[in-house]
Amino acid sequence: MKYYNSIIDTIGNTPLVKLNKVTKGIRGTILAKVEYFNPGQSVKDRIAIRMLEDAEKAGVIRPGGTIIEGTSGNTGFGLALAAIGKGYKCIFTMADKQSKEKIDILRAVGAEVVVCPTNVAPEDPRSYYSVAKRLNQEIPNSFYPNQYDNLSNTAAHYDSTGPEIWRDTDGKITHFASGVGTGGTICGTAKFLKEQNPDVVTIGLDTYGSVFKKYKETGIFDEGEIYPYLTEGIGEDILPKNVDFSMIDHFVKVTDKDAAIMARRLSREEGLFIGWSCGTAVHGALEWAKDNLKDDDVMVILLPDHGTRYLAKIYNDVWMKDHGFLESREFATARDIIHSKNGSAKLTTVSRSATVAEAIRTLNQRGISQIPVTDEQDHIVGSLTDSTILSKLIEDPAIKDVPVSEVMDKPFKFVGLDNTVDVLSSLIDRENKALLVRDETEQVHIITQADLLAAMTT
Repeated sequence: MKYYNSIIDTIGNTPLVKLNKVTKGIRGTILAKVEYFNPGQSVKDRIAIRMLEDAEKAGVIRPGGTIIEGTSGNTGFGLALAAIGKGYKCIFTMADKQSKEKIDILRAVGAEVVVCPTNVAPEDPRSYYSVAKRLNQEIPNSFYPNQYDNLSNTAAHYDSTGPEIWRDTDGKITHFASGVGTGGTICGTAKFLKEQNPDVVTIGLDTYGSVFKKYKETGIFDEGEIYPYLTEGIGEDILPKNVDFSMIDHFVKVTDKDAAIMARRLSREEGLFIGWSCGTAVHGALEWAKDNLKDDDVMVILLPDHGTRYLAKIYNDVWMKDHGFLESREFATARDIIHSKNGSAKLTTVSRSATVAEAIRTLNQRGISQIPVTDEQDHIVGSLTDSTILSKLIEDPAIKDVPVSEVMDKPFKFVGLDNTVDVLSSLIDRENKALLVRDETEQVHIITQADLLAAMTT
């Protein structure tokens, strides 16, 4: 039998997946290291178990103890999984900008969550850093992992993530890109890769509002660079000990909006349902790659977590529009379209008992390309389009004398009056050439592609 003794034994050995659509026009091979295959659906599972086991070896925490950590959510979840397996309690402090999903997930696995204000200095007693430290001092037999300064963070990636990437690329990796938060992921991985090949280039992805990029380039910790931003789990207003700037060759900054849009693109175009900072990593890495990658290069971009943490944020259209990340353009509705077409006009239909030749005459007389089919009670039971009739006539000219019921397609879809043009257009395809809508008086109207085009240009 093949099985694992506990869920924490499944951490690591996540796959590399080639990016195909978002990389168009970029040379080289671009691979994503998809960390949501870890049991806690994030890269932080790796450091959680390493920090805890190192603390156990050092006697910092004893059986029945409490783990206390400041987290953006993912490290907390990894620690919670490890705590379940080892019998510890958990208390996590989080900034109030973190998604509700992250808070709910932590509570679902038995952790206590203390939410702290975002827009305060790290040394402020209300910050999630300070609250975690205070609780650690107050609660006996507690362990404060401090992922920012605990070098077990970097060691976890030196011992696992780096070797996995080297192995799975057969040593052909030339570039490694990762977001920089605590710094352990990029620096531990880069240290291993550079030991195998000093020419491996590392690209750190930062966010506007974080201090990393300027500090790397100037050596200046500029507090003027610090301001609130929305992207979670990336960038910092401190310099964690796990950030070894000698391991990071270049920094690229990415806006909240660009990161969110890229995350949604990866979900829709690559089938990778990933988190917000993953969008930061890919957008920034590809921007750098456009001008620097060659045909034989192999770039690995680390994607740290899963999209379920962000359902109410970047995967919510209303939230995206409210924050100016999606165009909030006003589209015409089905109601507007039927009113502009003279809403009182009676819908043209053809009976299912009519011949195909009679249906063709109706289409020609009315100058239309599609028509609903009705039964004896005037219920809509099917549809006909000129393209369908033409293809059938080419196959068998005698088809013109058979009843419409023998050649009709399924009925056109009904839609609501308040559906907008962008939604309506997504419902028209090769199998559904038009849409039907009932107005306030229950009269049925038809909406065609031509109607949608007219609505978009008026």
